[in-house]
Amino acid sequence: MARAYMLFGFTVFLVQLHVSGNITKYINMKYSYLSLTAAILFGLLTVIQVIHVFKTEGNHDHEHDHDCDHTCHHGHVHKKEKGIKRFLSAIVFIFPVFTGLFLPISTLDSTIVDAKGFHFPVSEPGNNDPFMQRQYLKPDLSVYYGEDGYKQLIKQETKEFVNKNHIELNDENFLKGMEVLYDNPGIFLGTKVTYKGFVYREKSLNNNQLFIFRFGIIHCVADSGVYGMLINFPKKTNLKNDQWVEVTGTLKQMYYQPFKTTIPYLQVDNIKEVKPPSEPYVYRNK
Repeated sequence: MARAYMLFGFTVFLVQLHVSGNITKYINMKYSYLSLTAAILFGLLTVIQVIHVFKTEGNHDHEHDHDCDHTCHHGHVHKKEKGIKRFLSAIVFIFPVFTGLFLPISTLDSTIVDAKGFHFPVSEPGNNDPFMQRQYLKPDLSVYYGEDGYKQLIKQETKEFVNKNHIELNDENFLKGMEVLYDNPGIFLGTKVTYKGFVYREKSLNNNQLFIFRFGIIHCVADSGVYGMLINFPKKTNLKNDQWVEVTGTLKQMYYQPFKTTIPYLQVDNIKEVKPPSEPYVYRNK
């Protein structure tokens, strides 16, 4: 019956994520049908397991031969070892269900950036699996496409932003827009850009510089990254980590020594503090 309880636990967990809306903290909603399918399958497996348990108990033979003390002794030892293994296996499955149902869901913030480290280029050395690469600063879909396919994608998406005097990045186009700006900064130099994000201060920055980021999810939280731009102020700023702001600035380019590469940045025209959005993450919908 323990298996039935575990399957039921996973079913409740997945259903609860969808009902509460917290599923968005784990996956790109473009793939929500996968978790819904999993919830349905867990539900069916729970029913099947319950039926199996009742059938097995109904046919169970309760006869016990007491004349084989030696054999029974070894049998009890074997059952004890088997029970311990089952208990340990149960803990492995119960733990994620328990933590998912009863512990609060935390939102990714600047402490995660500090813990994981902050660097550029985006991929982790020696890791060729795109689903295990953590990205920073610049969204990069090239790891999921062939070279020709990626060039075609960026060319198509660039058309949505080119020839605009003012580019406003919102929840829907944030990752797409950031990738286009980083891939073709020369086209957009001098363009006004506006977006919202949280403040992150890198230790190597000057006191008039900071990053403004948003966490983005390509497929699921495992491939999430922190994306945004370096912001340059005319003088020292006292903004703190995790403050949410809306910034408008002029897109420029500079060689950034800590990353040993040229990156686009925003020269601030206007910045104001805003409330954290109800949905702090952004998603790649293409």
